This record gives sequence, C-alpha cells and structure tokens, in this order.
Amino acid sequence: MKFICGPAGFQVRAVDQAMQVVIYGQAEKGQVSVGGYARHLLEKAHLEISSQAWDFLSIALSVVAADFTDLRARSADGWTRTLELHIAVQDPSFWNAQAQALEAALGFLTTDMWTFVFHSGGYGPPAQIQALHPREDSVVLLSGGMDSLIGAIDLVAQKVRPYAVSQIVRGDGEKQDVFAQNLGLSRIGLNHVAKSPGPQEPSQRARSIVFLAFGLAVATSLDRYHQGDRVPLYICENGFIAINPPLTVTRLGSLSTRTAHPEYLGRLQQIFDAADINVQIQNPYALMTKGEMLAGCLNQDLLKLHAVTSTSCGRFQRFGYKHCGRCVPCQVRRASFKRWGALRDSTPYVYSDLSIDSPQYGRFEDVRSVGMAVASIAQEGFDEWLGHSLFSSFITNRVEYRRMLVQGLDELAKLHAYYGLG
Repeated sequence: MKFICGPAGFQVRAVDQAMQVVIYGQAEKGQVSVGGYARHLLEKAHLEISSQAWDFLSIALSVVAADFTDLRARSADGWTRTLELHIAVQDPSFWNAQAQALEAALGFLTTDMWTFVFHSGGYGPPAQIQALHPREDSVVLLSGGMDSLIGAIDLVAQKVRPYAVSQIVRGDGEKQDVFAQNLGLSRIGLNHVAKSPGPQEPSQRARSIVFLAFGLAVATSLDRYHQGDRVPLYICENGFIAINPPLTVTRLGSLSTRTAHPEYLGRLQQIFDAADINVQIQNPYALMTKGEMLAGCLNQDLLKLHAVTSTSCGRFQRFGYKHCGRCVPCQVRRASFKRWGALRDSTPYVYSDLSIDSPQYGRFEDVRSVGMAVASIAQEGFDEWLGHSLFSSFITNRVEYRRMLVQGLDELAKLHAYYGLG
C-alpha cells in the first residue's frame, strides 16, 4: 500500500492510488490524520526541538499512520505487508541517504517490507518566541509499565535528573502522573492521535517508534543538549522481553514485539548519529530479567507502593484496563513477583488461576507456549531451544545475554510449577 505523508495539500504527482496522510493537520474525508495534538502540546510547552529530531518525529508519525491503516489480513500471507511511504521533511537529501537504514530498522521491528522516499515541504518544529531549555540531564520514557517505573526510581536514586516523557494511553495516563509526581519529575504526555477513515490494524507493531521519537524530540530541547553535551535517552525494558525469543517454532518474529531489541535500537542509534543528533539511547536493564529488576530496585519502599498498580499486560485495554493474567507479558510479570518475594502480587488478573484446565486458563495459547519452551529446554537443552535469537551484530556480549535468558525462563518455569502446569 502507498502513502503520501505531509502537511495538508501535500502531493507527489508521480504516485498514484496512494492514501493521503496529513501530518500535524486536519484531514479531509477519506484521509488519515496524525500528530496534530502532539505538535500543539510541544508548542505549548515552549520546547526548542532540533530540526533533524523533528524530521524523525514526522517520519515516525507517518510510519504509525501507515501501520494501522494497512490491514495485515489483506496481505498475501495474512501478515507481511509492502508499504511505500512518500514523506515530506525539511532535509530530504539526508533522509533519502538514510532510507535503506530506516527500511532495515522498520523491517526488523514489524517484519514488513518498507520503502521510504523523502520530499521537501515538511513542517519544521514549532517556532518558540520564549523557548525553554529544561535543566534536566536526560530523558526517561515513562509508560506506566513496571519496567519504566523501576527505571525512573533507580535513576532518581542515583541522583540522575531525567525529564519524563509519556505516550498517553487510555488507562495509563493517571498512573503516569502519579509516578512522575512521587518521583519529583517534570513530565510531558504526548500521543500521535491518529485517525483513519476505515478499520485499524490491531497489531500496530510500529507504534513504539513514536514513543521513542517523542523522547528524542524532548531530549534535543534540554539545556544540556543546547550546550553541546550528549543526552541519554533511557528506554527501560527487561532483557527477556527486549530479546523476546520465540517460545516455540510457531511464535517467530511476527508474533513477538521487538520494541527494545538491541538490534532495532542499535540501527536507530546509527541513524541518529548520522543526523548529528547528540542523543544516546540506553537500556540499563538489557541484561536483567524482570524479577532481577524488582529485586535490585534501589528504592524498595517506593516500588512496593506502586508495583501492583503498574501495567504489564499486552491486552490491558481489551480487558477493561485489567491484566489478563495469561499473555506472555502477564506471565513474565507474575513470575517476577515470585522471584522478588518482597510483596504479594495482588494484581486483579482476569484469568488468575492458571491451574484451571481449560482453553481460557491453563490451556490458553500463550500459557501453552511458555510450557512448551520449558519442556523443550528440559529435553533438548537451552542452546538448542534458543537457536539464532542472539545472532546479531548488535549483540556482542552473548554470554551475558544467555545468562539473562536462562534466568528468565527459570522464573517462568517456577510460575508454571506453582500452578502445576507441565
């Protein structure tokens, strides 16, 4: 599917039968709109954002608009799509030189075939008469999830002063506010607010790129950045979920998110460096399981206060803003509480008792997938099960990653043993 992405009225004459995506503006009937509210909030915050970071935000918004507009069910194999995006930016020469790098990064993230062509005519960042340069020394993505909560707690405990950037998601906005306030953090909440004339693709594998683009934009507004110093952008995700190794042969890439995978983040970092965007992506927990993150948190009292209210579920909105208790992220969460042992997991799970022998509980697909992985490791060994999951030029410390993944599977195995699964 083809998309033409830019300000209202932007056209590419040589491209036929393309969906029009209006970035930062009002769409007409039959068009897609994205990013208008985010631009308004960033302008209202008086943040002075670098030109290249703004171009990347425009690209990220275009990607998300295309991702939810092109339905996977219409593709030849029911999953893999071919997406061609023509995007208006400020510096088309640079971004056309980076098109292949972007295509590789997005292909790894979503398992689709992406083509990018860049054109002049894109919006720049909002002009600021009274620009503010926040004095924080870094940016942390604060989602309302447990991992980002622990990350923010640890940064504050280590006397780091991050500016919190949140992607507003229904059901998480209030807890994002509470977490930031209790940590004494400045915070801005943003959302792509994409609207399309038709049904939306539910998988939305590319959605995370906008969260990172929001963080990048804010990072370039900090006083530290304008003084010429490199700014850390913290994306806090436990290493097990970041690698997300296929649990079974049927759960390969398309069924596993790669939001914080070192290859995806490494590819984006190379693009930022080429753009002279002086921001460094960091995941301090790349070599830790979720259970190890809980146990090692530097402010246990604050963590105990908020751990249960944090979000982990992959289907949180679908179940009325409750944890389902059976998806892989929920199982990892439940296993991490058992590894931690300092607080009873009082999360109200929809499917709490996994010992129930039914397709809704113990025989649910995600529960069976974890059980099959545990059984496969017991029978054939860990390395046979792991396969090529760590074969990436961006993963140089495979021994440490392997240790973390062994521990992560052990945490899940103990959860299953508790419920008599196996």
